[in-house]
Amino acid sequence: MRKDLTVLYGFIALSLISANVQAQYFEKKDYPQQYFQWPVGAKIGLVANFGELRPNHFHMGLDCRTDQVENKPVYAAASGYIAKVKIEASGFGRAIYVNHPNGLTTLYAHLNDFYPALEQYVKEQQYKLKKWNVFLDIPSNLFPLNQGDLIAFSGNTGGSQGPHLHFEIRNTKTDKVLNPLLMGFPIADNIAPNIIRLAVYDRTVSTYEQTPKIYPLKKVNGLYQPALGKIMVNTDKVSFAISAFDYYTGSTNQNGIYEAVVYNEDKPIAGFQMDNISYAETRYLNAHIDFKLRAGGGAYLQHLSKLPGYTDGFYKTNESNGIVSFEDKPEHDIKITVADPNGNISKIHFEIEKNTTITNKPIFAATSQKQFHPGFINVFENDHVHFYLGENAIYDSFYFKYNETKDLKGKPIYQIHNATIPLQSYFTLKIKEDFLWKDTGKIVMFRSYGPKTDYKKADYENGWYKAAFREFGNFRLLIDSTPPSINAVGFSNGMNASKLSRILFVITDDTEDIKEFNALLDGKWLRFTNDKGRNFIYRFDEFCPPGQHELVITAEDQVGNITKKIYNFTR
Repeated sequence: MRKDLTVLYGFIALSLISANVQAQYFEKKDYPQQYFQWPVGAKIGLVANFGELRPNHFHMGLDCRTDQVENKPVYAAASGYIAKVKIEASGFGRAIYVNHPNGLTTLYAHLNDFYPALEQYVKEQQYKLKKWNVFLDIPSNLFPLNQGDLIAFSGNTGGSQGPHLHFEIRNTKTDKVLNPLLMGFPIADNIAPNIIRLAVYDRTVSTYEQTPKIYPLKKVNGLYQPALGKIMVNTDKVSFAISAFDYYTGSTNQNGIYEAVVYNEDKPIAGFQMDNISYAETRYLNAHIDFKLRAGGGAYLQHLSKLPGYTDGFYKTNESNGIVSFEDKPEHDIKITVADPNGNISKIHFEIEKNTTITNKPIFAATSQKQFHPGFINVFENDHVHFYLGENAIYDSFYFKYNETKDLKGKPIYQIHNATIPLQSYFTLKIKEDFLWKDTGKIVMFRSYGPKTDYKKADYENGWYKAAFREFGNFRLLIDSTPPSINAVGFSNGMNASKLSRILFVITDDTEDIKEFNALLDGKWLRFTNDKGRNFIYRFDEFCPPGQHELVITAEDQVGNITKKIYNFTR
């Protein structure tokens, strides 16, 4: 019994040491507390938090609940002025940016209507610019605000998948997005993060050229441990990754974790915090997770060390970069702490040992494949395909795969590796192919990988067709001579539209993207909204008075194919 108590007290002591060291590893944030009020008139709660893992990006704010309905009042979280308004079909949808005197900016997105004075101003600017999608810089004296002023109504516009308010707090000067949960919002949280699994990587080879060893965890006396005890490895260097979620009191949502730190012999060697991230950096999520595993249908694993091509970001490391070496000794004591913004902490503790009975590492078969490396310009060229990746395009090394096949009509398809390797930046792909087609401006480059497809206009240059992409996959050239399709819903030529409240057109195209939509009512530009891409809606207002009218609708695709329709109607 005494021995068991000694072990238990030892674990508690180790936990306290880890907690104290962990608290000192990152500098304490000097953020204002209770400066901002809750921004929406609904029961306080979160659908998603800052730093959650999303496809190709981190979630960059709080998704505030709106009682599962739209049109809840949205309030200025603090005094300031409206600095910007953004309207787009995807992304934020309709959004407001408010600057505050403390040097911070709040953003409110997926909105429906703005408050009347702002709504009228934005409408006037849209008609002035003859554009529905706008990003307006607004003079600071036009729309001053006090804390709690109504600024808009919540909605589901843009890239939203359901009614909620997306709320951000940014550094006005740098545009870095900060974690709002560090600023004293009334979100009850006394639940420590849940750590699901531990992964170990052989860091003598690329993370893309291996499958990590996954270790299930068990919880003993509040401390997570590998279920099978000590971890044995057959390599000289390892790094770690974890799957973990955070929860809030009274909620079952699996939220993202805020912080994780790994310790080797009680010394912190690497960690990260989900805070202070810009939109220019958010795609680095693909370096933070095991992208290859996730793309293949596996779980999210968050690395606790930087990949070679991830030079900046939110990691803090010592000279080891979070990699444990067995050159000094064969066994190491490892601890990992995972924390939420409220200071609730979960811990993993385990021993890891190199298997000294294995004297030779496995010999890998020689390959003729070209290897791409981060930090270098990587080039591939043959008679049919040219491209290069910039020095900051990839995060870790991999053996590049290329193949040529043909479709059912005998047209070539070029396999440019596969989409399980992520890219940080765009690359220009050039394909050489002879077309018996005089108009080279009608050629598109088509990318596919699994169910995902992408079309880009291919520009002609000295016998080559080129377009820019951000993902690998299977590429081919296609001729696009088909114009977009314009389909009216509940509206037709010659009708009496007096009983209609709106006009709706659905625009589709073989190559997905519509480059331009334009509506002229009696020769004057008319504002159609375009939320979520394909639906173009005009709601009757003062710009369509009673009487006879001619409505001209024009849609153009990315290679310049144009469809034009004319509707005469009575209002």
